[in-house]
Amino acid sequence: VGSGTIYLYFENKDVLIAEIYKDIEDRIFSLIMEGYAPEKPVRERFLHLGTALLRYFIENPLDFRYLEQFHNSPYGVGFRRDNMLGHKRNCNVYRELLEAGVDGLVIKNLPLVILFALAFGPLLTVARDHILGFIALNDSLIARTVEACWDGISR
Repeated sequence: VGSGTIYLYFENKDVLIAEIYKDIEDRIFSLIMEGYAPEKPVRERFLHLGTALLRYFIENPLDFRYLEQFHNSPYGVGFRRDNMLGHKRNCNVYRELLEAGVDGLVIKNLPLVILFALAFGPLLTVARDHILGFIALNDSLIARTVEACWDGISR
C-alpha cells in the first residue's frame, strides 16, 4: 500500500484525525445511551454514564489512547470549546446532566469546565492506570470509583 493511498479516502490528515475521533465518539455515545433513562434522578444517570464510560475505556484501550492523544493535541482545544459551549451533539448528555444537577441543587454550583474535570477526569486517570497495569479494576472498584466522582461534585 502506497503512502498516498489514504488520500483516496480522506482529504487530508486533519480530516482523517477528525473522522477517527468522530467514529470513536459515536461508538461511545451509542454504548452509554444503552439503558440511559433521562427521567431518572441525576445521581442515577451520573452513575450510569460514568460506569459505562469507564467500562468502555478499559475494554477498548486503543480507543482510549487515541482519545487521550486527541485531547492533548491542538485538535482537543476545539473539541473542549465546542463541548463547553454545547456545540457537540454527543457531549450534550454530559453537559445537560451536570446543568440539571446544578439547577436541581444536587450538584455543586461550579463552572462547567471544573465540573467536567471533577466528574470525569478521575475516570480517565483510573482507566489509564488500569490499561498500564497499575491496578486491576473489577465491578466493585468501578462502582466505588464512579461513586467517588459523584461525591466530588454532589452537594
